[in-house]
Amino acid sequence: MRRVYAVLAGLMLLAVVAQFYFAAVGAFDKPQEDSSFALHSVTGMMVIPVLSLLATVAAAVSRAPGRLIGLTILPLGLVVVQVLIIAVGGLLDDGAGNTTPGSLAILGLHAINGLAVMAVSGMVLRQARLFAKGSLTAAPGESARVR
Repeated sequence: MRRVYAVLAGLMLLAVVAQFYFAAVGAFDKPQEDSSFALHSVTGMMVIPVLSLLATVAAAVSRAPGRLIGLTILPLGLVVVQVLIIAVGGLLDDGAGNTTPGSLAILGLHAINGLAVMAVSGMVLRQARLFAKGSLTAAPGESARVR
């Protein structure tokens, strides 16, 4: 099950990398429409959360250290933050649906939070690989250690 966990962690990081690619595809699409970001939306709202959940279950079943289990579910939480950033940014648009300096300041956080999703996913993969090799252990009540 440890290998399954590592594979799911790898797939999650791959999905996050694809997410950045799909964002760029949508940003450069001409004419730009809501459908320009369809793959970005599906990956962010479905693929990454499902992989985060599945990897978390695999980590728990594999008896990974608690901190690693928590780190594995974190991308799902950061996706929720992504949605909140878009919602708050939209609330600050003018009445016609155009962005304002305030909405742009908030919406810009979407990219920074996306980098956080990538960083966490990379850390999860690194730790999952160590755990799968047996190099990461945790005694009951202790923090995980690398052997």
